[in-house]
Amino acid sequence: MFSYFYHQRLRKTVATFGSLFNNIYVLRKDAAGDVISQVKVPLAYAPKEKYLERIRENPDLDNDTKVAIKLPRMSFEITSLQYDAERKLPKTNNFRRTASNTEATKFFSPAPYLVSFQLNVYSKTQDDALQVVEQIIPYFNPQYTLSIKPFSDHSDVVEDVPITIQAVTFTDDFEGTVEQRRTIIYSIEFEMRINFYGPISDKGLITDAITELYLMGDSDSKVETITVTTDPSDVSPDSDYGFNIDIETYYE
Repeated sequence: MFSYFYHQRLRKTVATFGSLFNNIYVLRKDAAGDVISQVKVPLAYAPKEKYLERIRENPDLDNDTKVAIKLPRMSFEITSLQYDAERKLPKTNNFRRTASNTEATKFFSPAPYLVSFQLNVYSKTQDDALQVVEQIIPYFNPQYTLSIKPFSDHSDVVEDVPITIQAVTFTDDFEGTVEQRRTIIYSIEFEMRINFYGPISDKGLITDAITELYLMGDSDSKVETITVTTDPSDVSPDSDYGFNIDIETYYE
C-alpha cells in the first residue's frame, strides 16, 4: 500500500523557522549612550533544559575552573505536532503541474498539521533580553507569513505558511547569593501551519475524450458516440488551442 517518498517537509520547516532569527544583535552602550560593542546573538536547535544545564555548570562567578557559556544566546525546539482538522480538504482534491507536452504531475490533497515551536532567549541582564525580544515581536502581529517551496524538484510550486505567536513568558532563575550567576529567560511560543504531501504521480495528458450514449432498455442499444479531440493534436498545454467534435449517430 505504501510507497517510498520523502519531501523533507519537517526538516525544511525547522530550517525555515530558525532562519527567521539568525540575524539578531545586542548593542552595549556606555553611560553617555555611545555604542561600545555589538554582539550577534547565537542561535541553535536544542532543548531549553540542555542550555540551562550548561549555564548552571559554572554558577559561581568566582570559579575559574570552567569557561561559562556566553550570554545572550537563543535556542529553539519543536514542542508538539498535531493534526489541524480546521484546514482539512476533501481527499479527492488535487492539483496538477504540467511536466511536458504529454505528461502532467499530480499532487494530492495534503494533510494539514500544526507545528508548535518554543524559542528561548537567555541573557544575564534584562536590557540584553529585551533588545532580543523587541526585535522579534513586532513582526508577528500576531501572524507572519512566509512563502516557501515545499518540493525540491518542483521549484515553481509555492505555498504560504503562516507563523503565529501564541504566548510570551518570562522567568528569572536567580537563586542563592549575589556571587552566583543570574540567567534571565524569555520563552516565546509559536505555531506554524504546514502541509504534509504524499507521493507525487506523473500522468499522461488527456487529448481525446470519447462519450458513448446508450438507449436503456431490453437491448441497451448504442445511440451516439461523441469524440472530442484537441486542435491541433500535438498542442502544448500553455498554448492556444481549440477542439474538434465528431458525433456519430447509430440507427437500428
